[in-house]
Amino acid sequence: MAAYLQWRRFVFFDREVVKEPPGPEGSAGKPFALPPGVTVCDSGRGSLVFGDIRGEIWFLPRSLQLTSFQAYKLRVTHLYQLKQHSILVSVGEDEEGINPLVKVWNLEKRDGGNPLCTRIFPAIPGNKPTVVSCLTVHENLNFMAIGFADGSVVLTKGDITRDRHSKTQILHEGSYPVTGLAFRQSGKTTHLFVVTTENIQSYLLSVKDYPHLELDTHGCGLRCSSLSDPSQDLQFIVAGNECVYLYQPDERGPCFAFEGQKLIVHWYRGYLIIVSKDRKTSPKSEFAGNEAQNSDKQVLNIYDLCNKFIAYSSIFDDIVDVLAEWGSLYVLTRDGKIHVLQEKDTQTKLEMLFRKNLFEMAINLAKSHHLDSDGLSEIFRQYGDHLYNKGNHDGAIQQYIRTIGKLEPSYVIRKFLDAQRIHNLTAYLQTLHLQSLANADHTTLLLNCYTKLKDSSKLEEFIKTSESEVRFDVETAIKVLGQAGYYSHAVYLAEKHAHHEWYLKIQLEDIKNYQEALHYIGKLPFDQAESNMKRYGKILMHHVPNETTELLKILCTDYQPSGDNEAPVCLWLCWANSEEFIPIFANNSRELKAFLEHMTEVQSDSPQGVYDTLLELRLQNWAHEQDKQIKEKLHNEALTLLKSGRFKTVFDKALVLCQMHNFKDGVLYLYEQGKLFQQIMHYHMQNEQYKKVIEVCELYGDQEACLWEQALGYFARKEEDCKEYIAAVLKHIENKNLMPPLLVVQTLAHNSTATLSVIKDYLVNKLQKQSCQIEQDEQRILKYREETTRIRQEIEELKASPKIFQKTKCSICTSALELPSVHFLCGHSFHQHCFESYSDSDSECPTCMPENRKVMDMIRAQEQKRDLHDQFQHQLKCSNDGFSVVADYFGRGVFNKLTLITDLPPGKPPASLEAGLHRELLLHGRRGT
Repeated sequence: MAAYLQWRRFVFFDREVVKEPPGPEGSAGKPFALPPGVTVCDSGRGSLVFGDIRGEIWFLPRSLQLTSFQAYKLRVTHLYQLKQHSILVSVGEDEEGINPLVKVWNLEKRDGGNPLCTRIFPAIPGNKPTVVSCLTVHENLNFMAIGFADGSVVLTKGDITRDRHSKTQILHEGSYPVTGLAFRQSGKTTHLFVVTTENIQSYLLSVKDYPHLELDTHGCGLRCSSLSDPSQDLQFIVAGNECVYLYQPDERGPCFAFEGQKLIVHWYRGYLIIVSKDRKTSPKSEFAGNEAQNSDKQVLNIYDLCNKFIAYSSIFDDIVDVLAEWGSLYVLTRDGKIHVLQEKDTQTKLEMLFRKNLFEMAINLAKSHHLDSDGLSEIFRQYGDHLYNKGNHDGAIQQYIRTIGKLEPSYVIRKFLDAQRIHNLTAYLQTLHLQSLANADHTTLLLNCYTKLKDSSKLEEFIKTSESEVRFDVETAIKVLGQAGYYSHAVYLAEKHAHHEWYLKIQLEDIKNYQEALHYIGKLPFDQAESNMKRYGKILMHHVPNETTELLKILCTDYQPSGDNEAPVCLWLCWANSEEFIPIFANNSRELKAFLEHMTEVQSDSPQGVYDTLLELRLQNWAHEQDKQIKEKLHNEALTLLKSGRFKTVFDKALVLCQMHNFKDGVLYLYEQGKLFQQIMHYHMQNEQYKKVIEVCELYGDQEACLWEQALGYFARKEEDCKEYIAAVLKHIENKNLMPPLLVVQTLAHNSTATLSVIKDYLVNKLQKQSCQIEQDEQRILKYREETTRIRQEIEELKASPKIFQKTKCSICTSALELPSVHFLCGHSFHQHCFESYSDSDSECPTCMPENRKVMDMIRAQEQKRDLHDQFQHQLKCSNDGFSVVADYFGRGVFNKLTLITDLPPGKPPASLEAGLHRELLLHGRRGT
């Protein structure tokens, strides 16, 4: 039961007396006066409706222009104006005695200037006339209930505006006068509340037999009941002299201890309006006792049941009724005045509450008035500021929490940064995260609060939320936890939310759990595993070298994530570039060697850097090894790797590596592969390996002849006794005719130990060969001279003597010659038809033509080669006998200009015998007839 005395009183309504409209001169109107004798009133559809003792019904619109019509001959006793229809139901009397009539008026239709009366019927329960005590009509126009002083209730069901379509029956009979009726509609269910002076009952009208339920055993006086709106769940309000009770159709609800004799009860926009007697009251009459003496003052109280305060309270003189229309309350007093109560706006009411620091009440009021979230947030802020200034930090933070989403968080955070208020700040930040409105800075601050408070349970609760409930920046949380030393929490977050880099960073740099970090990398997808191994590989190799090497082997060959992770399985093989991981093994040569050898065995097409590094590693091991057997094994491994054919594209690099480590066999092999025969020989010369020098010359001398010359020069410069080697070189030079004898003598002249006996045999053999060559050349010269003399004689005879053609057979068909025939000076004769069939030119002998053309082609070739200076210089440089090259080009005519003469100019005889000789030699003959 709510204690009435504890409710605060406010003035949330402004009271004024309704005045008449200003006159024509604009003067202020005097108080508006109702016509005398008003007994009943109601409101709705934009008008206040009054009934008087003369049977008239008055209408007062907002313009205050009163109109009326004669509804009854005697008096009007009850009025009911529907709110959703222009239908007015009245009860009155047309004749003396107890004979009440119910009339239904359609205010939108007119009958002779008056509203149309659509229905008239007597209000009598059964055959016994009685006084009507109350009246109510359902807004759907299908129900009307009339209460009587004898305790009867008559229910009219159907269209209440028509006689034909409605049915009237007695719903309730009792011993106590009916003082109040009210319809309650909830969905498709309709209830009728019936209250008498001694009890309260509820009837269910949606069921055929109209079952009823007695709700209480006490009642109320006339006009002391009403039906609330949906804000109070359409409860039936019954005001007794001690309490006000609220009822549901099936049970009694809350009650409020509002003392005093109640005269009038209404419900208006969530407010309960009660008019009661002031101070002492007269004794209760036999029939509700609700009529006060005229001298009594009456108190009008407006209660807010939701927020538990009195919105307005004032004393009036003899109130007739309280009506609600046009957004205001109108209080009618017996003296004919109308007082208007205008509710203040919400902001004004809130400011009044703020001035009294009634923030809780302001919040409730704002909610009941459906103030928007921004307005509520401002109230919460002001309330929080008030509590904060009073030192109630716990209460203040609760109000600030209610501003989240509207008030800037920094406004609150700045107030609670003091270490003594850190628990308040923690509560605010927690809520901020729960509403997913926190940023990275807020997360940082909250985690720092947890760590300062050392509240591990709250910290775990905060971070161990499911992924769908994460309301903070995970990366920021990991960072803060790591800085605060909560490594296990940070690792948990990093692993749960797949922040792989943070997980590995904390495991390796802070916890130093290298084995776990390596295992975690092995569960990652390929791309992430590769990148993290490149980043942390050196640290892992330093602490867990064997396991790291094994993971790298898998990563570079056929990687698949391990463990129970949900990473998608690759549909194709993924492998990393093994060359990129070589720097990881900077200080782990043993593991590096195992890794590289594994890669070369598994992937023959491994990057070149893998083979280069493996070669360098094997050479280093070979160079530093002291055990002979192991050193021999390493030697063979390095040489085998060199011979694998993987260093053709990096020949120079491999050569440098072998030279750096003085790997002789490798250097010589690479020289041989690179056809660097002179370097091979120079290598043996530097090591004074004379036999090896000779072997190199014998092996590669055919490919590079200058090796023998260099070998001769090498031995010639030696002061040691190298006669045996010099003799071997000279023998080969002699056989291949690689050097002129004079050059050989000049070369050996630098050697003090090389005597004439060393080259005696060489010189004798050379002179003998040259003598033989001279004899052969002299015989050839003599032969050429004799041939030249014979040819010249033939040419002379052809010029000076006639040529007799004695051929009797054709040189082509070998048949006897017949005229016409063709004869050439070369001695060949042809039938003309044979000549024309086989000859390509009219001036050339078909038989001699092939030889002549060979000569001509040779001449043209010599002509073309005369300008080949580069070729000449190259051959001259590379030849062992430069004189023979010069003689060859001289013979081609490179050093003279050749003029070809094919025919003599007309009218000019041969200039000399040489000119004719050249011509005949080239043409071999001339056609004759």
